[in-house]
Amino acid sequence: MPSLGAPELLIIAIVVIALFGWKKLPDMARSLGRSARIFKSEVDEMKKDGKPASSASKATVQGDVVDSEQARLEAEARAAEAEAKAAEARAEAERLRRDSAL
Repeated sequence: MPSLGAPELLIIAIVVIALFGWKKLPDMARSLGRSARIFKSEVDEMKKDGKPASSASKATVQGDVVDSEQARLEAEARAAEAEAKAAEARAEAERLRRDSAL
């Protein structure tokens, strides 16, 4: 496979700038850097192979801790409420169809 020289790299840079625009390139580079840092920390944790997890992932990605059981219960409650409202709407639609047919 031939190596990439200066002309090829220049053409690639022009194509990237044309596709994504000049203003978005710093944001894309920042996102790529964050992703690489997260990936590196996860690979390091996998290399530990069962040793206690460090705070590498937590230090790289800021966010709230989510209680998965509580989140699941809340999602199920919202789904049940939505299903009840949908059933009420279907019953109302059926009642209106019956009334309009008379």
